[in-house]
Amino acid sequence: MSGLGGKARDAIFGLTRRLRGHPRHGVQRELPGVHLGSSYGGYKIYLDRLDAGAIVYSVGIGEDISFDLALIERIGCVVHGFDPTPRSIAWVAAQQLPASFVMHPWGLADYDGVASFLPPLNSEHVSHTLLQRAGDSRPRIELPVRRIATIMQELGHTRLDVLKIDIEGAEYAVIDDLVASGIRPGQILLEFHHQLPGIELARSEGALDRLNAAGYRIFDIQATGRELSLIFEA
Repeated sequence: MSGLGGKARDAIFGLTRRLRGHPRHGVQRELPGVHLGSSYGGYKIYLDRLDAGAIVYSVGIGEDISFDLALIERIGCVVHGFDPTPRSIAWVAAQQLPASFVMHPWGLADYDGVASFLPPLNSEHVSHTLLQRAGDSRPRIELPVRRIATIMQELGHTRLDVLKIDIEGAEYAVIDDLVASGIRPGQILLEFHHQLPGIELARSEGALDRLNAAGYRIFDIQATGRELSLIFEA
């Protein structure tokens, strides 16, 4: 009976979250994480498993690398940033950055090649998307993309300690590719985009189910219900 009661409570909790537009999944591990970065681009991370030799990929950086710089300051690691969009590349080039932040002009996808990106509706915004947008006939731009496995091979990395991704709706295909590849970053910090037209909440829930099955547990969910931090438990 106690097990049934627990399942009922979990179901009610999950329904409550879904009514708020959040995935049904709640926090699954209690860890003393630390929030690094701005309120817009920051995430909670578990520092106890990281040191100066940590390999960190930050994908979809736009014009906010506050998390990356804070992590470099805290543990002295190298952060590899990825963004193929011209505005982001130009913005990074204009900054006075430490040598431990390394920029790569590639996007992340579930294949290697070129992807067609649509610019933001608001010209003051920086984030491009691979998604289709109804009624938007503006020209798209062709930019290079890589799989995680390809990036690691090109950079000579055999492991990945932190993968942070904010890629405007392309995360679902990337998560599927990551799980299938057998690559298991120690921590995954990601933003889902089920608030965008055409992306149902169920897609984020399905992605979390697959990450759970691959050994990941959620240790932080931000107030929006879309930014999450997960840790790998072998």
